[in-house]
Amino acid sequence: MEANPIPVVTVQTAPYDDQKPGTNGLRRKTIVFESRRNYLQNFIQSVLSSIDLRDRQGCTMVVGSDGRYFSRTAIEVIVQMAAANGIGRLVIGQNGILSTPAVSCIIQKIKAIGGIILTASTKLGGPGGDFGIKFNGANGGPTPDSVTDKIFQISKTLEEYTICPDLRIDLSRLGRQVFDLENKFKPFRVEIVDSVDIYLNVLRNIFDFSAIKGLLTGPNQLKIRIDAMNGVMGPYVRKILCEELGAPANSAVNCVPLEDFGGKLPDPNLTYATSLLEAMKAGEHGFGAAFDGDGGRYMILGQNGFFVNPSDSLAIIAANLPCIPYFHQTGVHGFARSMATSSALERVGKVMKVPVYETPVGWKFFGNLIDSGRCSLCGEESFATGSDHIRDKDGLWAVLAWLSIIAARKQTVEEIVRDHWARFGRNYYCRFDYEEVEPRAAFFMMRDLEATITDKSFASQQFAVGNHFYSVDKADSYDYTDPVDGSITKRQGLRIIFSNNSRIIFRLSGTSSTAATVRIYAESFEKDPSKHNREPQAVLGPLIAIALKLSQIHDRTGRRGPTVIT
Repeated sequence: MEANPIPVVTVQTAPYDDQKPGTNGLRRKTIVFESRRNYLQNFIQSVLSSIDLRDRQGCTMVVGSDGRYFSRTAIEVIVQMAAANGIGRLVIGQNGILSTPAVSCIIQKIKAIGGIILTASTKLGGPGGDFGIKFNGANGGPTPDSVTDKIFQISKTLEEYTICPDLRIDLSRLGRQVFDLENKFKPFRVEIVDSVDIYLNVLRNIFDFSAIKGLLTGPNQLKIRIDAMNGVMGPYVRKILCEELGAPANSAVNCVPLEDFGGKLPDPNLTYATSLLEAMKAGEHGFGAAFDGDGGRYMILGQNGFFVNPSDSLAIIAANLPCIPYFHQTGVHGFARSMATSSALERVGKVMKVPVYETPVGWKFFGNLIDSGRCSLCGEESFATGSDHIRDKDGLWAVLAWLSIIAARKQTVEEIVRDHWARFGRNYYCRFDYEEVEPRAAFFMMRDLEATITDKSFASQQFAVGNHFYSVDKADSYDYTDPVDGSITKRQGLRIIFSNNSRIIFRLSGTSSTAATVRIYAESFEKDPSKHNREPQAVLGPLIAIALKLSQIHDRTGRRGPTVIT
């Protein structure tokens, strides 16, 4: 206990009108948080004030980061403000490091009121990069719109915040630190915990670690290569895959979390995880995986660089859930996918007689389904998969699920994928990302496109591209009615569904005052196994041509092509 009570200070401030959290919290260029007066403090105060004072006093919150630049500074401010606002205890990962799934896990385990995660996921780190703040609720998952709307409303009228500027903690020292404050609240506690331990204990109760260890060790071991991309996952990969499950230490690369992720985007896809792809193409390793900055997303590669589309990955895990002991205990209640994710999951659900829910993009919608007992496995095409063990996406969980399937089936990654296609058919699928688009151009393009496809005459449209013909079966702006609480979420993307079950989807994503991302998705189903070896873009080329013509995206944004193709 501190000898002299630490003063609580009230600071006058002025509100900002741009602090509305998006699907993944508040994300801005790091310089915005660094240079705009009280920008960070305003948002943290808005988050804390969104919690009812009676619930806030003496409660526990979790704090973690993906290790990116400005995280330590932000954690210090969060600690000082949490203390001043009546939070009783903060649980923080050692050195500030906690993956997004670990934060969700700890919130549930210790029954915290919520948690703050400092991450901008796949965005660049460093002074010239991005920074973000997520607020997860008491269920461990992203907060619903009602909470983010409340945070935004508070932020627009904020006139002051409270802080203990003299409070200092040691993020490197495990254990409890207790502080006496000059206010009516009880002593304030900070607990620095091992970044991995609590999360690891949960995974031990989900998977058969001995089976996975048998796969990764011994004379017939599966050689793996895991790329943490200098994000938060380094300590988790080393401790769980190497120390706990026996993979050789040299299986794990880029495992030191760096503030700028080594100057690269921590984005696990074929465009940015190129070093992993090249290593896998050499043929020495049978299984490869990469993670994003905060550990929510992952990519799976097989020998010789065989790529597993994330929509396929979700469907394959669903079809092989009996390989994971956890589901023998809990049963399988349902599956869920975002509307932009391929419909491969539906085909699995139909065979397994399990309901499949289609939601907007955003893990909070899955959380509602899981909390109500409707959903056991969920995922998005953006390399994100999870189950009902936590309420957020979990990249390492997905990798362990894959290793469990390989251990049980004694097949290669490619054999498992091809067997899946032979049984369920192949959903050819790709996504075009147009990043850093001028916001007004993106907005007006989507507005005009919506007017076109929702016009009554569009429902009878036919398109011919070469010798391919497509008849529109349905076209709409996607609205979602939550089956749990009846809430309605409107205009979540534009869909064109053709009579042969092919689909084109347009979404405006990641919009800020300076840039937007436009995403175009194309999907085509093929049942015939003799046609499962074609290149996705060759199959989907006609659909992409229709999408480009309808949207006129190149003319309207000045782009010649997408930034990333997945």
